[in-house]
Amino acid sequence: MQIIFFDVDGVLIDGYHFRPELRKLWHKDLKADYGFEPEYFSGSFFVDHFLAEVLRGKKPLEDALSEWFAQEGRADINADEFMQYWLEKDSTLNAQLIESIKKLKNSGQVRLFIATNQAPNRAHYLMHDLGLKDLFEDMFYSSDIGAIKPELAYFEHIRDTLGLTPDDRPILFDDTPKVIEAAKNFGWDAYEFLTAESVHDCAFVRDILKG
Repeated sequence: MQIIFFDVDGVLIDGYHFRPELRKLWHKDLKADYGFEPEYFSGSFFVDHFLAEVLRGKKPLEDALSEWFAQEGRADINADEFMQYWLEKDSTLNAQLIESIKKLKNSGQVRLFIATNQAPNRAHYLMHDLGLKDLFEDMFYSSDIGAIKPELAYFEHIRDTLGLTPDDRPILFDDTPKVIEAAKNFGWDAYEFLTAESVHDCAFVRDILKG
């Protein structure tokens, strides 16, 4: 059985893509809804708190948000309500890709997993509220692992958990060049995801979908 991994943002979720021209930002209305400029929120909270602490599992997202809101003089904002706002805004599935994944699953030739940098709140939301658990065997996410893509420890965790051998060559679809490079260096077959058609760049996947 061929193992295939899909990233979330910019791949399964049609939202924040590595390439700016392909991005669809969930927080474009943040100024009107909460009073924060989207660019400021990204440059401040994302860099200083989300990337450094939350995605590595060092601090719960709700705690990081509460601290940041207080720092910004907006302790009146409820972190749980904001998280729900975030989850609902940042949850547009790539419908065309999902149809391809359904065909892969129904082929009986693959094991499907998600490989992503995520906070546990969103990981649970994606799997259960959006129903990705019906398509994927499991999700490997950074805050649970304690390492983020493209770090070696991230890939080692997946290898050890699944019991992969040097003869196994999992397939990964990701939108970030450094992640793709790291996966290839680790012995995986990795492909840059631009659109739903990108899965056809992999001959194995293309043959199943066309068959």
